[in-house]
Amino acid sequence: MKKIINHRYDPSEIESKWIDYWEKNHCFSPSNQGETFSIVIPPPNVTGVLHIGHALNHTLQDIISRIERKKGKSTLWLPGTDHAGIATQVIVEKQLEAQGKSRKDFSREEFIAKVWEWKKESGGQITLQQRLLGESVDWSRERFTMDEGLSRAVIKVFRTLYEEGLIYRGEKIINWCPKNLTAISDIEVEYRETKGHLYHIRYPIKGTNDYLVVATTRPETMLGDVAVCAHPNDERYTHLKNITLILPILNREIPLLFDSFVDPNFGSGLVKITPAHDPADFEVGNRLGLKPINIMNPDATLNENAGKYKGYDRFVARREIIKELQELGLIEKIEDYTHSVGHNSRGGAIIEPYLSTQWFVKVKPLAEEAIRVVKEGKIEFIPKVWEKTYFEWMENIKDWCISRQLWWGHRIPAYYLSNGEMVVAESLEEAVNLFQKRGFQVTKQEVTQDSDVLDTWFSSALWPFSTLGWPDDTEDLQKYYPTSVLVTGFDIIFFWVARMIMFGMKFMKDVPFKKVVIHGLIRDEKGEKFSKSKGNTIDPLDMMKKYGTDSFRFFLAASLPEARDILFKETRLEGYRAFCNKIWNSCRFILMNLPEGFLLRELQETELEPSDIWIRERFNQCFTKYEKAYSTYLFFEMASQIYDFFWGDFCDWYLEFTKPRIYDKSTPNSKEVALQNLASVFLKALHLLHPFMPFITEELNSAFTEKDLVKSPWPSIYFISENNTGAKKISFLTEIVSSIRAVRAELKISPDKKCKAIIQSENYLVKEVIQEEELSFLQLAKLESIEVNLSYLPSKTDSISAFSAGKIFLPMQEMIDIQKEISRLQKEKEALILDLEKVEKKIQNPEFLSKAKPKIIQKEKDKWEVLKTKLETIEKGLENLL
Repeated sequence: MKKIINHRYDPSEIESKWIDYWEKNHCFSPSNQGETFSIVIPPPNVTGVLHIGHALNHTLQDIISRIERKKGKSTLWLPGTDHAGIATQVIVEKQLEAQGKSRKDFSREEFIAKVWEWKKESGGQITLQQRLLGESVDWSRERFTMDEGLSRAVIKVFRTLYEEGLIYRGEKIINWCPKNLTAISDIEVEYRETKGHLYHIRYPIKGTNDYLVVATTRPETMLGDVAVCAHPNDERYTHLKNITLILPILNREIPLLFDSFVDPNFGSGLVKITPAHDPADFEVGNRLGLKPINIMNPDATLNENAGKYKGYDRFVARREIIKELQELGLIEKIEDYTHSVGHNSRGGAIIEPYLSTQWFVKVKPLAEEAIRVVKEGKIEFIPKVWEKTYFEWMENIKDWCISRQLWWGHRIPAYYLSNGEMVVAESLEEAVNLFQKRGFQVTKQEVTQDSDVLDTWFSSALWPFSTLGWPDDTEDLQKYYPTSVLVTGFDIIFFWVARMIMFGMKFMKDVPFKKVVIHGLIRDEKGEKFSKSKGNTIDPLDMMKKYGTDSFRFFLAASLPEARDILFKETRLEGYRAFCNKIWNSCRFILMNLPEGFLLRELQETELEPSDIWIRERFNQCFTKYEKAYSTYLFFEMASQIYDFFWGDFCDWYLEFTKPRIYDKSTPNSKEVALQNLASVFLKALHLLHPFMPFITEELNSAFTEKDLVKSPWPSIYFISENNTGAKKISFLTEIVSSIRAVRAELKISPDKKCKAIIQSENYLVKEVIQEEELSFLQLAKLESIEVNLSYLPSKTDSISAFSAGKIFLPMQEMIDIQKEISRLQKEKEALILDLEKVEKKIQNPEFLSKAKPKIIQKEKDKWEVLKTKLETIEKGLENLL
């Protein structure tokens, strides 16, 4: 079977066609045969759109899924989205604001109904874009973190942990957003370098005219100070033990205390202790028995504990407090100071460290198991370097704040009576029963559920098993848990990967996945993070539309270095679009020359000519290296292997070798074998390219066969007998031709000018290939003649180059103007020497080496290496001509 494809490659014509076809034909549903293989997708926010990070992460998972499916495994790539508590609520509240309303105009149930309505109408945008990327997920199993089943799992986990004492309610410092009026997770805090001030404030010593100076960046919080602290060994203050200080403005008496947490080298060596508004101070306060004083309302205005500043916004209070301190003569100095300030990544409000009653998970006991399974190798991090990061965080882990002051999310299953009695239950009915068992005769109306919801990461931590049906013992859970691989960025190792391991071990008694493939982030050309505020974001859909989805996917995988970040360079997309064109045109060439009724058949080795053997051997080498790279998920190496094979070996060489056989009507058998081998190797190569470029490969494969490439078995290597010398012969051909081409390019010899080539080699295969493939040598290297001549004596003007089995001589006397070429090379040499001296001077300059960034220094060193190599090449050329 064959069909003629369009003369021009147009991604838009084929992408939508195959998206619909794959889904309608359930091509991504797992089979009921073979070894199981499963991946759960890191659930993107239901509020989101496909961003460049999603595109990278999902492309890598798709490559893995497509390969494992083709290798005959029952492969499940399970999709789903996260309810994105705060982000979703913010979107719906903004819609209400546009209507002149607010959340408070509705009951909780009415507001949640509006969120579900929004999800139904607009929440599917991210999944639509995933389809456009060609993701081979099983859409029939799509999950959502607020699904009934997943919600049931969340409540069961909460209750179990609570009953075991691993979940508790307490007062601690948390990240508080005064704008959204909720605690937020660490990952939602974006630290930005901010220009501010360091205020040096005088704290009077009681009963004296003296004072101590304390520095702070947040002077408004001084109203909540309960002590000033120095290091126990700081001799400047040890003689002042037992003194009392007067807190400026409020005139409250506070002690001078001593604790080793103080850095005596920072500022005056004194720190103010404000336990209600600083996490470090909170721990010190607990250690020293100090009672916190909260001076702030949830909206970041000051409360009654702030005295006359009650009702002031925090930043207005800061300005007014400094003004008053200056009038009182209590400001020592004010310095410009740049420091890292936490902002809510979803809205930009400055975060307050805030003492609040919240729900927490006691994670230390869970972390111990999670550390053990990684140390024992039951979970493998790839690259292994990330294990160290994982251990460092897990071994110093702190209790996890899981409550959020939102309406959208999994509501905390704690129930209260008006007298403060509390139970944790899986439903209101169960809560009433529990209260009644305690002797309280209550009705549903007298029981109130906790108003907080759970941190989104809590439900995400259950994702590998809740999505498969837990807490029910489903067939999918038995079959696909533990999952095989998790693919994620390094930035959520702590917030998601670690928590999935902890919860998987706790509730499934097994690891949630066997391997964790960690990839870098994708950044702009300058190495900066993509950010809306910086205006440097890239819309993947724009890139897919402009260059084609296959080109974009290939770029992402091919640009991903091991354990490092990708730098986005659009010019590379242009190159991969050209690669798609190359593949398309090579397919057209094959199809146009196939006879009607062509059927692919197995070729016998005796039928094959040396170039046929060579391309098969090159495919075998590509396949072996590709598989080795895949075993450690080196996607860029896999991409490199198939790119080099397709563009170089197949298109640039083998197609050219076959053209004389195809066009020569006097050799029908050779033509038929050439076409059979072209089709065979091309189709095998499509299999390797398919995981990276699913659309173009499926389209081209369909021109030869009715079998879907997505489900066709993984290819195998060709058998080539050990005594077959065909591949070695053609390797000599490509070496010699490449060397001659390099000389012609270096000397700028026009393609119209044909030269002679004399080869000196003792290897009999070199002589044989020159005799058998003389026409190929003449055409590919633009030669007038080629011969093996061991007695040839080169002249001074010959160009001499080496290959693995001998030397190549090209008489240049008639090809170039020798004196003109010498003059050109000498000028280039002089210019290169000047450039080298400049760079050398720079990289030997101690001032440059001490001040320049490492990247800049390395760039200059690389530049020096390039210039040095160029100079050596030119010197060699001159040596041949002089």
